[in-house]
Amino acid sequence: MSGHILLKYGKQLFRRKVVDCSTQTSKLARCLNTFDLVALGVGSTLGAGVYILSGAVAREEAGPAIVISFLIAALASVLAGLCYAEFGARVPKTGSAYLYSYVTVGELWAFITGWNLILSYVIGTSSVARAWSAAFDELIGKYIEHFCKEHLSMHAPGVLAEYPDIFAVFIILLLTGLLVFGVKESALVNKVFTCINVLVLCFVMVSGFVKGSLKNWQLTEEKINETYSNFSDVLNHTTNEHLKFGAGGFMPYGFSGVLAGAATCFYAFVGFDCIATT
Repeated sequence: MSGHILLKYGKQLFRRKVVDCSTQTSKLARCLNTFDLVALGVGSTLGAGVYILSGAVAREEAGPAIVISFLIAALASVLAGLCYAEFGARVPKTGSAYLYSYVTVGELWAFITGWNLILSYVIGTSSVARAWSAAFDELIGKYIEHFCKEHLSMHAPGVLAEYPDIFAVFIILLLTGLLVFGVKESALVNKVFTCINVLVLCFVMVSGFVKGSLKNWQLTEEKINETYSNFSDVLNHTTNEHLKFGAGGFMPYGFSGVLAGAATCFYAFVGFDCIATT
């Protein structure tokens, strides 16, 4: 008797959703065109990953070979995008990876996938808001950081941050309010910011072709350490730790550093899957 109950419960956990794909009826209004969806996907990938992570990866993991890291990450993103396109063609319903998992492998895995999606969006939103806040705080002389450390300091090392980022919370609430107005209004704002992002990236690329030099791909380890020492002296930085910047050249950290950088750079492309849920 107990075995029969367990078998019945197991079948419920792995039951699959039956979706009628013969009709295209939906309670959701289809008010976005192709350009809106493209701008939504591009805007989701142009954020903290491009402006913040690229410098950190180039400095600590890949060096000039960060271009290869981004290419590897882009290839992985293309393959993931093709998977989403295949699932979207087979199950043309709103629901993204949650619905695809529900239809193909069962309710339990769909439950896990759905919560993983929520977790990824929470982490992505908070990290981008934190990056915006840090960049803005840097422009105004770290006034927000000093104020929060003085009045809102949290003493939980290893568990929580040194202080709650109030400005990041304000950014999230502001954009949440924008989404409440409607998808058309949020899509319009997204297109404006996406166009600005693309223009900024074009300016950076043109500047790189004009001001860039291949000599920076051939720096020796001694030259790098000498430059860093001079830079630290100018800024009056004193540190006792020995910072390593690789062995110089195009791949100062080797191919393993390129792969490690690619794993980090993949974060820059996270967000294009939101097209499948829109």
